[in-house]
Amino acid sequence: MDIYEIVKKRRSVRSYKPEPVEDEKLRRILEAALSAPSAANRQPVYFVVIKEEKIKHQLKNAYNAVWFYTAPIIICVCSIPEKGWKRGDGKNYADIDATIAMDHLILAATAEGLATCWVAAFKVPDVKSVLNLPQGIEPVALTPLGYPLDHPAPTYRKPLEEFAHII
Repeated sequence: MDIYEIVKKRRSVRSYKPEPVEDEKLRRILEAALSAPSAANRQPVYFVVIKEEKIKHQLKNAYNAVWFYTAPIIICVCSIPEKGWKRGDGKNYADIDATIAMDHLILAATAEGLATCWVAAFKVPDVKSVLNLPQGIEPVALTPLGYPLDHPAPTYRKPLEEFAHII
């Protein structure tokens, strides 16, 4: 699969098979995330990979969708704002760098035949508590990771003319 096929094939999946993800695949996916660009190469990103059922279920207070816990793995991408590059106007790029790394992870998972679903609607204090995140590490997004039980149809995308202005 080339990059264009991977991008078009990626879906937000909300049903997972119980079979485990092979360690080699997980490693390749995390290495793809590590390869993501970051502002000034600061790499202010931290991933927490959750395999333990007990911890996955403790996250229910943070995000209570049943399908979320059916995947064999949940991944939390975090930013480290103190290490993030700051633009001249003070804008910190740590969260942006974390989202780029998460996107690399999601696309790599698709290339490996795995599924994900970007989750941002979670309770930050609960995630910090359950994952025992150190001070200064901020959760940005979560995703389940596993083999898809089904393959959702493509969703609507607005026309290119509404998306890009070429001048």
